[in-house]
Amino acid sequence: MSIKAINVRNQFRGKVKAILEGDVVSEVDIETPAGIVTSVITTRSVHDLGLVIGSDVVALVKATEVSIAKL
Repeated sequence: MSIKAINVRNQFRGKVKAILEGDVVSEVDIETPAGIVTSVITTRSVHDLGLVIGSDVVALVKATEVSIAKL
């Protein structure tokens, strides 16, 4: 799957700096040129996306929600 278009305007490209895994949810810190962006996503999503420290990602911010797309 590749992302061809998305309607979220606030996008921050960066690298995963840290992952704090819990049983159900995990915190993912992303280092971007604008600073650190933190997302709380399910631990299952961390595994499904194959996120590890150093992964290239895009943080998609809408209101108080931060989504992650792996590049």
